[in-house]
Amino acid sequence: MSISMYEASIPHFVLMLGNLSLILDKAKAHCETKNIDESVFVQARLASDMYPLSQQIRIITDMAKACAARLAGVEIPRYEDNETTFADYQARIAKTIAFLQGFDSEQIDNSYNLPITMKLYDKEVVYTAQVYLLDVVIPHFYFHVTTAYAILRHHGVELGKKDYMNNE
Repeated sequence: MSISMYEASIPHFVLMLGNLSLILDKAKAHCETKNIDESVFVQARLASDMYPLSQQIRIITDMAKACAARLAGVEIPRYEDNETTFADYQARIAKTIAFLQGFDSEQIDNSYNLPITMKLYDKEVVYTAQVYLLDVVIPHFYFHVTTAYAILRHHGVELGKKDYMNNE
């Protein structure tokens, strides 16, 4: 039995992007309650050699929209990457969710063997769409969502597993 490429991607991306949006709501409320400038959290990192929250969110949204577009064989939308506030990042997440919700299963489900060519550093790599989704995008997507959650949690935002999962 084959997996549904749509079911393995779009609903999960939409769910986790929605959860990330709710996590950012909590971070904003935390900033307001504690009188902390939100730019402190937007630029916060877990370690000095890791990307800040701002870049984690950009990567999350870029991976989701690029994956959906590649699987459906459409052009990947470009974002300006000029966000600086929680509201800006909320808008980026909402725009990504809206883009993802514009796809249906028929556009994505038969993409298993579609060649996905990506430039990685100085070389081109070709994956089948199924390998690209399951072995490249999904692990990276969840890594960056988890890291965004961990950055905020580490810096004092009261978050728990329920905030990350929020799928009740």
